Amino acid sequence: MMEDMKSGLDNKTDDAPRIATKELTLSMGPQHPATHGVLRLVLDLDGETVVKCTPYVGYLHRGVEKLSEYRNYFQIIPLTDRLDYISSMAGNIGYCVAVEKLFDIQLPERAQYIRTIAAEMARITNHLLWLATHALDIGAMTVFLYCFREREVILDLFERMSGARLTVSYPRIGGVKNNVDAKWLDDLYRFTDEFPMRLEQYETLIDKNRIWLRRTKGIGIISAEDAINWGISGPTLRGSGVPYDIRRYMPYGVYDKVKWEVPVGKNGDVYDRYRVRMEEFRQSNSIIRQCIKQIPDGPVMADAPKFILPAKDKVLSDMEHLIRQFVLITKGPQSAPEGEIYVATEVPKGELGFYIISDGTGKPYRMRVRAPSFVHVAVLPKLCEGGFVADVIANIGTIDIVLGECDR
Repeated sequence: MMEDMKSGLDNKTDDAPRIATKELTLSMGPQHPATHGVLRLVLDLDGETVVKCTPYVGYLHRGVEKLSEYRNYFQIIPLTDRLDYISSMAGNIGYCVAVEKLFDIQLPERAQYIRTIAAEMARITNHLLWLATHALDIGAMTVFLYCFREREVILDLFERMSGARLTVSYPRIGGVKNNVDAKWLDDLYRFTDEFPMRLEQYETLIDKNRIWLRRTKGIGIISAEDAINWGISGPTLRGSGVPYDIRRYMPYGVYDKVKWEVPVGKNGDVYDRYRVRMEEFRQSNSIIRQCIKQIPDGPVMADAPKFILPAKDKVLSDMEHLIRQFVLITKGPQSAPEGEIYVATEVPKGELGFYIISDGTGKPYRMRVRAPSFVHVAVLPKLCEGGFVADVIANIGTIDIVLGECDR
């Protein structure tokens, strides 16, 4: 009798009609929480499964590229702050490197070291904010608070270095705004002594946490071939096992004078991209320590008369010298080499490229920016489709976007 009942239940289960579901179209955003900016995603859902994901950008459009064509090369520097304002120092440096290549300006060695230190500090601050918000999106609150503790230390150092904490405008065409003293370098070195212990605290909290692993392992997988075809760069590309880093293959600054490794992942999922960035923390920390030990004395600005006045003459008063400097900044260079140039640098989010067309005047005829966030937003459908709605949030965090450079 029990066997008949069991058989009947089995037959009833097999013959029972499935519950019909209706596809739902959901507009996620444009809003800041979880989407990391004013990003809008239109999701076609079957239950909680994402059938189709369509990203929409442009809600924060700033017109930086067009604004740059109406300013001289010096005046464009503050605009590059506002691209990726999380790591504005790296954006400033990328732009200055492009203009210096156009004008064939050779930087003093000390300026190169200071720039490399500043770029790696920007990488650490960027990854700290990324880890804080990414973990918070997935449900880890404590990591958010810990990351801001260390980020404040670097922002304080930025403030002492440049006078600003977020949009710094510290690099200059031909060098940097001002020198750094031994006390500043000592304080930074002290931070690098303590930072590895802080990283261990982050990893203790989430590295093997079963909730973190369930939310990140096997989620948002993209193969090395697909990542290359989509134009992905930076840690997002290296998480798929591609060891490409512009600092290694087309070095600038002093990256060819220090020892460091390129961290890579294997599976190309959210967890691997997390591990790549955690290892980049350690590599950046090591690069900064080496640069502090090796930094030479000397000037921090190149001999570039079009962009900087020579040392103040004894005949000139302080006011006269300031007036001449103001005129130089506002008028800018009156001529430039004709031609076009594309220069890329490795910023925390990936490859940042500046394409400049010069018509020989003191302003760029055209300037276009290859922003990694804009490229990475396009890969969201590849990462999200077939997964759950909850995984969409993890996928947005794992590509580390900022809409300031996406809607440039």
